[in-house]
Amino acid sequence: MKARLLLATTCSVFMAQTVAAADIKLIASGAMKDIITELAPEFERSSGNKVIATWAGSADIRKRFGAGEAFDLVIVGATDVDAFVKDSKVAPASRVDIARSGVGVAVKAGAPKPDISSSEAVKKALLSAKTVAFSTGPSGVYVQRLFERLGIAGEMKEKSRQTPSGVRVAEYLAGGVADLGFQQVSEFVHESGIDFLGPLPADIQNITEYSSGIPVNSNAVEPARALQTFLSSPAATATIKKNGMEPSRR
Repeated sequence: MKARLLLATTCSVFMAQTVAAADIKLIASGAMKDIITELAPEFERSSGNKVIATWAGSADIRKRFGAGEAFDLVIVGATDVDAFVKDSKVAPASRVDIARSGVGVAVKAGAPKPDISSSEAVKKALLSAKTVAFSTGPSGVYVQRLFERLGIAGEMKEKSRQTPSGVRVAEYLAGGVADLGFQQVSEFVHESGIDFLGPLPADIQNITEYSSGIPVNSNAVEPARALQTFLSSPAATATIKKNGMEPSRR
């Protein structure tokens, strides 16, 4: 009850900040989908604005921005937001950090669960797996660097499967395409057909900061800013944690 009251109070403040109700055209990384899907209805009820969300992988988001597609708010890895600012596609100083995510590990439901408690254990699990899946997003980029760091890039080349942009690794595991998978924790914790083993151990973990930015061609700047404020407020903390992330450090 207290959490709902905090959400309602927070959104009421945002409503006062918003000049008029508007549609907020949002494009966001799939890693943020469960968090935003849960939080958006409360924001909409209290603010009068409507969130029209498109979910995409990081590569697709970069492609669509490059093609000039119009959005009011983008939520993706911080490095991409910074690149959009540098390329004059996102307004300077509009970046607001939302949540932080580590890389998780999963297997198909019911499959043997390898030890991932140390870097050596992860290396052994990778070498023992028949096929390993990872994304095209920040977690996938990191996993490929991890192969090199562990000295097994050559061994992993033939048995690596990279999912298309926007496709969750859980689909490859549940469908039997791969028997070991790596992706952001938030993209594993609620998926069916898999067993989530946990995050990578601390010494080989990689944290991605998911940030928001307002495109220079946004038609709803103030409503988009209100949504940024809401998603980065204490009212969103419980939902962010429940979905496998941590709130960004303020």
